[in-house]
Amino acid sequence: MFPAVATLAERLGYRPDDRLLIISCDDLGACHASNVGVYEALREGVATSASLMVPAPWAREAAAQYRGEDIGVHLTLNAEHELYRWGPVTQAPSLLDGEGGFPRRVDDLWEHADLDEVRRECRVQIERAILWGFDITHLASHLGSMQLRPEFFDIYLELAVEFALPIRLPSADTEASTGFPFRRLAAEEGVLFPDHFTPAQQAGSRERVERTLATLEPGVTEVHVQPMIDTPEVRALSPNWEAWVDDHQLVVHDEALADAIAASGAHLIGFRQLRAAQREG
Repeated sequence: MFPAVATLAERLGYRPDDRLLIISCDDLGACHASNVGVYEALREGVATSASLMVPAPWAREAAAQYRGEDIGVHLTLNAEHELYRWGPVTQAPSLLDGEGGFPRRVDDLWEHADLDEVRRECRVQIERAILWGFDITHLASHLGSMQLRPEFFDIYLELAVEFALPIRLPSADTEASTGFPFRRLAAEEGVLFPDHFTPAQQAGSRERVERTLATLEPGVTEVHVQPMIDTPEVRALSPNWEAWVDDHQLVVHDEALADAIAASGAHLIGFRQLRAAQREG
């Protein structure tokens, strides 16, 4: 008889039927409103992790405000906003659109990007975050660009192995639509990832977070938010600003959310625990 394979919860020191929850904040570094909102969510609210967009205009300020929180690198190869732009730190030609920044759409990236330039850009983003003093806990992918296309996923997984970091991955039910077994491939390389992930279909996380808590399954679940404070800058950045400000209200000030977390029986954790387990093998 082969020994039973430990679940992720067990590898983290919990029982197999325990419910573990990572509340992660995306887009740290995107703007000043995001930096304030994310750090308040981590320091005063219920958020347990965040990810940094190294090429974004306010990433350096995010680094200056860092105090050792659980923060990963949000590998960024797109700049989706109409009037707010950023581009590759390597100035890679195939990663630039006609306006001198990253392409807005993921399909444009997939069509035009040179994979060697993608690999170099992503590695430099990780190395720059480390140089700025971040204790990187995981990798995530902005707009999912590195997760859902096999040749991009190969780079994503390669970097996770190289830097010994866990990663964000879509849930198992997404594998059928993408056409390749990304979760099995990551597991075979010893890379850890949450058991469940609830993707955003639109800006604003309140309904998605509440639904996730109401249906929380055993194992590790990641749910992500985009908390930003209300400023003239963020109002000008996107018509989605109200949803982002509501995310900040939800994870920093909404006592009902804390009550819902307690009622779900969830243990709040971050990616740092997954990183430790992965490096212990």
